[in-house]
Amino acid sequence: MSNDFKSNSRSGYRAKRKKTNLVLNSLIVIVLLLIIFVAYNIFASGNDKAAPKKESPKTEQTKTVDKEQKDTAGTEQKEKQEQKAAKNDSSSDKDVEDKQESEETAAPEEADDSQAVVSEDGKTIENPSWKPVGTVQTGEHTPVYSGVDWDEMLTAISYATGIDQGNMTVYWLGRDQSKTNASVGTVAAKDTKEKFQVFIEWVDGQGWKPTKVIKQ
Repeated sequence: MSNDFKSNSRSGYRAKRKKTNLVLNSLIVIVLLLIIFVAYNIFASGNDKAAPKKESPKTEQTKTVDKEQKDTAGTEQKEKQEQKAAKNDSSSDKDVEDKQESEETAAPEEADDSQAVVSEDGKTIENPSWKPVGTVQTGEHTPVYSGVDWDEMLTAISYATGIDQGNMTVYWLGRDQSKTNASVGTVAAKDTKEKFQVFIEWVDGQGWKPTKVIKQ
């Protein structure tokens, strides 16, 4: 009986030791797995931060195309602005040249007052020495009561009356229904208040010519 008890004691001891070793080994394996898992996460996270994600070639190409389109649009807009500015400068220069040419052309010779024919009442004056005042207009002419035509009409009226345009008040200027391509105007001198009705007619290629002045 003593031997059996010893044998049972040894068997129980071995079984306990085997069980303890199994538990210890299992714990060791679990700890190692935990260490490996944590280490993997640390290294994986570090690699993501150290190596930023590259843009795909397609995205980079799109950005390049957008930049080129913006540059092209900016260049085209700048060219249009320059062309517009050049056109405006050209128009301004042309206006100045036209005005200068009009002033130079519309400078008639002085009339010979000795040839003037005055009515008995002293109100109606006709002078055969009156000449066309000149013009910058070309082609077939139709009276236009604005712009260059208007300025040339006033030059003819100033020429016939002797009233400087800066001293002239224009009451009316329009078509003379009694003639073709003719006009009539009513003006006065600002300083003397003298008032006149002036008849003018168009001479092709030469401009407006006074035909009669009536004092009012």
